[in-house]
Amino acid sequence: MVKLVVNGAQEMAEVPGLQAAAGRLDIGFAPDAATLAEMLPGTEILLGWNFKGRELPDCWHLADKLKWIHWGGAGVDAVLFPELVQSDVTLTNARGLFDRAMAEYVLGLMLSYAKLFPETFEHQRRRVWKYRRTERVQGTHAAIFGVGSIAREVAAVLGAVGVGVTGVGRTARSGVPVFGDVHGADAAHEVVADADWVIGVLPGTEETREFFDAGFFTAMKPTARFINIGRGMSVDEPALLDALQSGGIAGAGLDVFATEPLPDDDPLWSAPNLIVSPHISGDYIEYQQDLVAQFLENVDRYLNGEALINVVDKAAGYVRD
Repeated sequence: MVKLVVNGAQEMAEVPGLQAAAGRLDIGFAPDAATLAEMLPGTEILLGWNFKGRELPDCWHLADKLKWIHWGGAGVDAVLFPELVQSDVTLTNARGLFDRAMAEYVLGLMLSYAKLFPETFEHQRRRVWKYRRTERVQGTHAAIFGVGSIAREVAAVLGAVGVGVTGVGRTARSGVPVFGDVHGADAAHEVVADADWVIGVLPGTEETREFFDAGFFTAMKPTARFINIGRGMSVDEPALLDALQSGGIAGAGLDVFATEPLPDDDPLWSAPNLIVSPHISGDYIEYQQDLVAQFLENVDRYLNGEALINVVDKAAGYVRD
């Protein structure tokens, strides 16, 4: 049988639903680098169960029969090392699986700010009764950076509650689902000048590193809020901190960071009007079962010699539409 190794799990019970493939695949588990080094020779399929796992590059020279890697996340930056990029090994990811959950998370952050939820929770904790008025999100406008499947779901959810959306991609183009016309990255400052919400859904590539920098935050309205659910590396965090402390922008919600977990002495923890969450925007309760089901669909395709879904362009770092 075709040999599959699950990197990042120790036993079948940790990967719900994978038992269904036990009769068709020779399945092994590699929870750490040492075990992965032992298991890789002869392995044809690798399932990256821990999407942040960094063990594979050190063991790559042992991958003598590897043909396909399925990475258990939407972002694949953890596994895009040069040897893999240059190889003939096919890389697929969990694109589409987390879209709705992440879109709901973005809306939740927006409502938290508009409806003053953090302030309300603090007042309740202190037993303070303080009347105030809140904002409506209907009629506001969001600039969404990234126009892939997650960004399109964010745009659809925001549109359903009356938020106008503008999409920004690598280059300007037309006919993008949900967005229609899309602005290029070179128009970023012009786009955010009129946005009430700026939402980052960029992949983690060298091209996007610190894309959201001091000049970007200066271009935003002082009443606007910034939300990032893409990759932490896309944000110049000291520049964001300065923008929050100076009042250059009204607030931010970050679910991803350059360093994760966020160090306990990082000044972002105490930044004014910043909501910090621990990279959870896409992880809904049943997502592991759905991730395995998606992987098994590709297993069927692989064993039948059919084209795989969610094939990553390794040079670009994401699945192209």
